[in-house]
Amino acid sequence: MSEYQRSTRECTLDTMNPALATAVRQHIETHQLGTVLTNALFCGETTSTRQKKGLFGRKSETIHTGFLLAPPWLIWATAKEGETAAVLAARLRDIQVQDYQRSEMYKLMPDSGLNITGLRQSDEGVGTAFIGLGPEPAGQMFRERLRQAVDQAK
Repeated sequence: MSEYQRSTRECTLDTMNPALATAVRQHIETHQLGTVLTNALFCGETTSTRQKKGLFGRKSETIHTGFLLAPPWLIWATAKEGETAAVLAARLRDIQVQDYQRSEMYKLMPDSGLNITGLRQSDEGVGTAFIGLGPEPAGQMFRERLRQAVDQAK
């Protein structure tokens, strides 16, 4: 069982958590991805809450992740409650998508979401990032649309 409880919803950039939406907009502007918003296939947000466990366990925390699927890009921003959002972006043609539940890590740390592996914008190397998803229909829809968009980009 995951140590996080996740809830995913479909939204627009205007209804996304304001800190995430601002970070995504700044990224789009900084990297001159101007028309990306007109190509959006999906926009969503996951709220991940870790509950405090036991008397001496880690304290509870909330993490927000917003994602924008807008070919040829996948852009996502993550921030812990009260912290500055970090943004990552990758060209769909440069990534692979794997259900976390099918990864080797799932056996050690069960969770729900996607591993995104590949080249990221502004990064010379290949890396893997995790986007947590809840069980709601919006999470399933994002999985499907992302897979289709990656297949079409290659």
